[in-house]
Amino acid sequence: MSTGHMKIILEPEDAGIRLDKLIGLKVQDMTRSGAEKLISGNFVSSGGIILNKSYKGSAGDCIDLILPEPVKLDVQPEEIPLEIMYEDDDLLVVNKPKGMVVHPAAGNREGTLVNALLAHCGTSLSGINGVIRPGIVHRIDKDTSGLLIVAKNDFAHQNLAAQIKAHSFTRIYEAVVHGNVKNDKGTVDAPIGRHPVDRKKMAVTLKNSRNAVTHYAVIERFNGFTHVQCQLETGRTHQIRVHMAYLGHPVAGDFVYGPKKPVSGLNGQCLHARVIGFQHPRDGRYIEITSDLPAYFIDFLAKLQHN
Repeated sequence: MSTGHMKIILEPEDAGIRLDKLIGLKVQDMTRSGAEKLISGNFVSSGGIILNKSYKGSAGDCIDLILPEPVKLDVQPEEIPLEIMYEDDDLLVVNKPKGMVVHPAAGNREGTLVNALLAHCGTSLSGINGVIRPGIVHRIDKDTSGLLIVAKNDFAHQNLAAQIKAHSFTRIYEAVVHGNVKNDKGTVDAPIGRHPVDRKKMAVTLKNSRNAVTHYAVIERFNGFTHVQCQLETGRTHQIRVHMAYLGHPVAGDFVYGPKKPVSGLNGQCLHARVIGFQHPRDGRYIEITSDLPAYFIDFLAKLQHN
């Protein structure tokens, strides 16, 4: 039994891309492994012909996907306190603390945001991507604090995902970065994909990448550091961290993309998702939510001001 169907019409730039990668690129919140499971389960076809993962289409081809009934997530609900900034029957916005993992994974089966949301949401869960779980529409890193939107049902999830794809979803971050950012404002338009050598990292690259655009503006300059605001036009993995490092100004405390030497006064990266704005999926009204800078961020700014 399936939850529904989805059609993908290939654009000229999609021609020649392997099917498993293409589905991962085209379907919001669909992982490569999720795409492979759909293909191996004979849920992907074109013109009535079942496709395999090595299929490469042409512009104008129509690919049909059957989305199977979601399976239950093997993760236990946990009564973990959440700072909920907004909630209704369709969605909620959470202010995630620094250090909290969003999704359970090997080595992190407990204490995650999903564990907490399973307890809080009860039966109000999204089934997007083949797993019944609170619908994490977009992600922020474990060591990034701030606002995250969660869909309670598939209708809300698909609507919000479409807003993100259309670049009409507002996501504004604040960060402290290394060095003196020369321009008061600017835009980084540079594609991001897996690092060619270190597969755990992302990088600005032309190979197997997706377009990525970040707008930045200086808030205040300090001795050796700059407080900046970054607005996402796209939402690639580690986008702000990669783009600021690409500019030569990695996020302070980011050991992956910046200096390996610890920054005095910081435990991990100084990056906070401060503003989320979106049209409500049900009635179309615009909602914008702002969170205060967390204590670790304020304390670091105070230290920089006194240096």
